Amino acid sequence: MFWSRWHIGFSLLLLLADSTFTIPVDNNATSLFDLESTHGSLARSAIPAPPHFVAYSDLWLGTPVPPPISSLKGFNVYNLAFLLLEGAWDNAQAWTSLTDTQRSSVKAQYAAAGIKIVISAFGSTDTPTTSGADPIATANTFADWVIRYQVDGIDVDYEDFGSFNKGDGSAETWLIRFTQQLRARLPVGQYILTHAPVAPWFEPNRWGGGGYLRVHNTVGNLIDWYNIQFYNQGPSEYIYCHSLLWGSSNVWPNTAVFQIAGNGVPLSKIVIGKPATTADADSGFMTVWKLAWCLGVAKNAGWNAGVMVWEYPHADANWIATVRSQSWPV
Repeated sequence: MFWSRWHIGFSLLLLLADSTFTIPVDNNATSLFDLESTHGSLARSAIPAPPHFVAYSDLWLGTPVPPPISSLKGFNVYNLAFLLLEGAWDNAQAWTSLTDTQRSSVKAQYAAAGIKIVISAFGSTDTPTTSGADPIATANTFADWVIRYQVDGIDVDYEDFGSFNKGDGSAETWLIRFTQQLRARLPVGQYILTHAPVAPWFEPNRWGGGGYLRVHNTVGNLIDWYNIQFYNQGPSEYIYCHSLLWGSSNVWPNTAVFQIAGNGVPLSKIVIGKPATTADADSGFMTVWKLAWCLGVAKNAGWNAGVMVWEYPHADANWIATVRSQSWPV
């Protein structure tokens, strides 16, 4: 992913202190507090079945409250970014600035609309293995955050390329231990746990530590799905339907969707990640219509995992409606 810190300053504190602060609601919804009563204590439901339509949100939106439901129609997972080793930043920090009552109210409206709220960890600036972070202690801290701040789960956006490229297995071992401990604290079926690796990390026989195929073979049963980044890997990579689905280039061979599946990762877990605009990534952009057509082809071939996008609000309800138009129309 791309990541930038938009510091949430004193104006936010003033906003939160304002007794007239309200949470935006969908015009067609009942009151948030009625929704909360309907859903009781907001106990976490079973993990949603595919397809998953995931929007990341790191850009400061001008308010600590997540977007109204109308602007996310067509998505079913909203990933707040980012929770770092040093704490929450950007829209993740904004979420912590709400009161428990405000968070519960937002969760009620999102739950009624079928949208899960997930925290995304690390991003492109955190290097937990290289930094020497303990995977068990870090998992415990992050699990505590998930529970304390009432989100539906956690997304592991691990991008410690230096550690991964060493080929000594340190990155894979760290990820495996971290995932195991997260699941010890955030049980399967009660909390969402996803990973967001770059597609090349699934290439077989390339990574000295076994790459993400080793991670999957060891703890894949603990991971609900993969928000795979099919972008930022070179100007010609994953930009055509064939190279995205059937046969990736010689630069990153055997890392297209159906090739990853052929190496043992279930199709139902391979969520296709793309940037919303050319400004959201260095490479890998596909127009909404090209991506929509490609998803229709993939669905007809048996794939059903869904789509991830970096990032809202560059991708909103209109974006996902177009992208889903040839596969799962909104």
